[in-house]
Amino acid sequence: MKLTFLGTGTSFGVPVIGCGCATCTSADPRDKRTRHGALVTEGDRRMLVDTPPELRLQLVAARVPMVDAIWFTHCHADHIHGLDDVRVFSERTGAPMRVYAEADCAATLRQRFAYVFDPHVRPLEGTSKPEAELTEVRAYEPVDVAGFSVTPLPVPHGPLSVYGFRVGDLGYVTDGKRLPERTAQALRGVRVLVLNALWFGPPHPTHFSVEEAVEAARSVGAERTYLTHLSHRVSHAELDARLPKGVFAAYDGLEVEV
Repeated sequence: MKLTFLGTGTSFGVPVIGCGCATCTSADPRDKRTRHGALVTEGDRRMLVDTPPELRLQLVAARVPMVDAIWFTHCHADHIHGLDDVRVFSERTGAPMRVYAEADCAATLRQRFAYVFDPHVRPLEGTSKPEAELTEVRAYEPVDVAGFSVTPLPVPHGPLSVYGFRVGDLGYVTDGKRLPERTAQALRGVRVLVLNALWFGPPHPTHFSVEEAVEAARSVGAERTYLTHLSHRVSHAELDARLPKGVFAAYDGLEVEV
């Protein structure tokens, strides 16, 4: 199984509009971070994680020919507003894209993207629109997603729950502030763990800092942990220099074998 990091930035992306900080002006390509997205592949099966605003650019850059299903972690704008870009897949296959989300996020998707999920909305003759079918998932109840057995793992993110997941030896959590005990227990034994981490230093009310993410990684005990959802307050070079053994900074386009 392979994990591809399509986008590793926060909702602002990096560089941030109008910012002249060292990370935003860095010549290191690993400091160019589009909004959060990832791809899990095995053989010819492909599960997309979130649809950020740069999705088309990410999929083109990663040379992704097809996506079989989409897992939405939650329904904040930086995680869903590229949904229209999946139109190419439903148009190519003639079948609706399978989409998976927890109940509250599913309701938001139906409301915000009614033209995608309402079967009564039909495109004019000679035009097309994204076609998708939505499946609601429940915490800790495994579900088949494009042939992957995926266990939904909720983590707190302010007033809502973000749904990370475990699939095989991969654990994936973004936009979380802590790992509830049941989620941490479900993650134990993974070989590769992904956690969000904004920056070094002051705590954020809804996201891990780097220090908090490292501590959470220790509690899980994965062989390798990759940090994503990174802000412009920390460069890739600084992360490389300061992260402990077994913890790595992800970057756009990074491929990891699980």
